[in-house]
Amino acid sequence: MAQDCLFCKLVSGEIPSAKVYEDDICYAFDDIEPEAPVHTLLVPKVHYDNLQDGVPAEVLGHMLSVVPEVAKLKGVGESGYRTVINTGPDSAATVGHLHIHILGGTKMGRFTFENSQRCE
Repeated sequence: MAQDCLFCKLVSGEIPSAKVYEDDICYAFDDIEPEAPVHTLLVPKVHYDNLQDGVPAEVLGHMLSVVPEVAKLKGVGESGYRTVINTGPDSAATVGHLHIHILGGTKMGRFTFENSQRCE
């Protein structure tokens, strides 16, 4: 557990959260600032800053295998959902603990990059 990590504190129960799913490796909870009707975060119980932090393939693979179960629990397994993993300073990540966003409950628009420049 990272001492000042918000998500580590949620996983440990030090800070309450709206738990959606939990097993030995990961924990899922609803985002407190949702960007869609369904916005659930799936985090590993062991602290990794992001994908660049040497996350074991077994942990990441397990988390990805849990995503469909979380989507089903949230009622978007059939209708569809978007998954997002932010990594690094340009990604707009706000918490330095690896997490997968699971978003759904609405028809998603096409993903576009704000202020993007076309590579030529």
